[in-house]
Amino acid sequence: MKKTLIALLLIVAASLGAHAQKFALVDMDYILSNIPAYEMANEQLNQLSLRWQKEVENQAKEAETLYKNYQAESVFLTDEQKLKKEEEIVAAEKSASELRAKYFGPDGELYKKRQSLMKPIQEDIYNAIKKLCDERGLQAIFDRASADIIFASPKIDVSNDVLEKLGYSK
Repeated sequence: MKKTLIALLLIVAASLGAHAQKFALVDMDYILSNIPAYEMANEQLNQLSLRWQKEVENQAKEAETLYKNYQAESVFLTDEQKLKKEEEIVAAEKSASELRAKYFGPDGELYKKRQSLMKPIQEDIYNAIKKLCDERGLQAIFDRASADIIFASPKIDVSNDVLEKLGYSK
């Protein structure tokens, strides 16, 4: 009786395990490189970043120039004048640092701009992947670009299908 029960349990366990889950892969880098809006947003972010970087560098150069002038003139200045110049230099350095944080900090302007430009694209991709998952009965879709996948069959890559759902056929 025990042998029959154990055999029955093994058969049931094997049949439950045999019900394979369906997985697929996408390559987000490939998908994003085929979406013109993403390329335009990236270009816009690069231009903005370069402009802000120049602005920050100019302020830092002003502070450096003030410091060099101070070093050259310090022997001719009174203690009161030295203190005033030092305060100017510190204020200029602080201003440059604040500007850098304003533009490039964790919650800076560049981050906010990236979020506003990229979020709609990411949501569209997510919705297309979710729809594809529902249509094909997939349990999971992994990103080949960010996951540590050693090998995956090209047969399970659905990147082109996601692009089709987004209206970009390949």
